[in-house]
Amino acid sequence: MSRSRRLVPAFAALVAASALGACAYNEALGRNQLLLVDNAALSQQSNAAWREAVSKPGVLTSGAQVERVRRVGGPLVQAAGLGGRSWEYAVFPEESPNAFTLPSGQIGVTTGLLNLVRNDDQLASVIGHEIGHIVGGHAAERASNQALTSVGLAAAQGVAGRYGDAVGAYGGLAAQYGVLLPYSRRDELEADRLGVDYMAAAGFKPSEAVALWRLMAAQRQTATPQFASTHPSDDTRIQALQQYIASRGWN
Repeated sequence: MSRSRRLVPAFAALVAASALGACAYNEALGRNQLLLVDNAALSQQSNAAWREAVSKPGVLTSGAQVERVRRVGGPLVQAAGLGGRSWEYAVFPEESPNAFTLPSGQIGVTTGLLNLVRNDDQLASVIGHEIGHIVGGHAAERASNQALTSVGLAAAQGVAGRYGDAVGAYGGLAAQYGVLLPYSRRDELEADRLGVDYMAAAGFKPSEAVALWRLMAAQRQTATPQFASTHPSDDTRIQALQQYIASRGWN
């Protein structure tokens, strides 16, 4: 048996042990997560991605539109318990309704989203959803799963240490206006729930999240917005939001 073949079981055992040791309970989600990397580990990559993104022509980091995003996003950040850092805001000249939040403390929205929403409550539902991904650790969880896969492949090749590739992939994708990682349907529904929690705590109207997704569904009749790709069906999302908002006695 070759040396590389003999190493495979050992590496596999190491990977399994690392996965077991990296399980962490996320109180906001009420479940355990595999976290080989975390939001802190992703911050350097996402900072670099943000610097690259805002350097592109036409991106706004000041002015009335940015101040609107700041006015809506600031209270949501506080409601989510993420106010202990300096947050940056930007508006990107793109027709597709989209938004993103980075674990290093940045919020970006597109002009397409600002043109779509009918009030600040609806804008808050999108930003709150994106903040929910941060609190939910979804990007870190997904990067950890990718890292674990990378390490498994490396073990088969007799090479270890591929964690950086998964984190680097996050940073590169982040520069594409927030199309960070293809979150699962579970992640999306969790972020919806957390988002309306932050909306309510920040003084926004949670039911406008339902109105927003109805607008997104209508938008999808002519074009598929980036923000809605890989997400649950509109009916599933709207029904889940309605049930959750009703269970909390909100309107």
